[in-house]
Amino acid sequence: MNSDENNSPSTPLDSAPPHDSATHLDSAHGVAPAEAPNVDIAQAVATSAPFENLPDPLTSAPDDISVPWGWTDLFLFLVLGIAGFVLISLFAGLALAMSGADFHRIQKSPTDLNLLSILIQVLLDLGLLAYLAAQMRLRFRSPFWRTIGWRKLDTSRISPPAYYLGLILSGIVLSIIVALGSALSPPKKNLPIQALFQDRYATLLFMLLAVLLAPLVEETIFRGYIYPVIARSFGKVWGTLATGALFGLLHASQLWGGWSQIALLVFVGIVLTFARAVSRSVMASFVIHTSYNSLQVIGLLIATHGLKHLPGMP
Repeated sequence: MNSDENNSPSTPLDSAPPHDSATHLDSAHGVAPAEAPNVDIAQAVATSAPFENLPDPLTSAPDDISVPWGWTDLFLFLVLGIAGFVLISLFAGLALAMSGADFHRIQKSPTDLNLLSILIQVLLDLGLLAYLAAQMRLRFRSPFWRTIGWRKLDTSRISPPAYYLGLILSGIVLSIIVALGSALSPPKKNLPIQALFQDRYATLLFMLLAVLLAPLVEETIFRGYIYPVIARSFGKVWGTLATGALFGLLHASQLWGGWSQIALLVFVGIVLTFARAVSRSVMASFVIHTSYNSLQVIGLLIATHGLKHLPGMP
């Protein structure tokens, strides 16, 4: 479904239905008045009605993939991401040049290069989140987090602590499965991501971002923004598979040459998207993702004896 279809005219939500005196029944005759029609969020967006006039999406969203954006918006988001990466990289290089930095020293210093690449990634992530927030508020006139899928988890069948504990344990199990799979089929050469692990400062910063920022940004983009459009067009099964595959393949540059590792990351993406589809909330995949990354970080700390023996160091 293209987002342009949402611009088709429709009856405003606040317009009252015509009064039909022939079929009107007075409550005095013992007949209750007809119930008000259900409010459709997609219709409200099409008529530019603010979400504040709708039922709270936290508890009453009629469909978790009924979103006001479409394929055109995804394409523009992709273009913006590529352009943002190029512009941020150019501005970073310009800032270094104006500061009188020694480029020859930076090119020979893995610490400086790693810190610069991490800084560019952080700025890009925050910029993409800001774009999505502005789009939700200014174009769709709706609250950012709830509209993009951060709904309250339905824990009516189980206590909330047990529910969240189950999600955390799912992330731990997923991390163990990936570690075992990678051990059974190790890469035949050093992976590009190992270039980040050449000094303690860059590695520590990378680990902090992997736990504190990456799950938030990636779940918002993949499971919140991309998945609903694919699922709405091809069904939730294909939406889950395609979004998971896209998640893994976009990380392929960090794992190039480790084909088993790329396949395992595609598997991780599918599991995360499945959790979002079943729970109807990005919160579920976010908790699993954070738990998964946290155990990966703990494993790296253990394997390197507290970052004393990094895998990327010569």
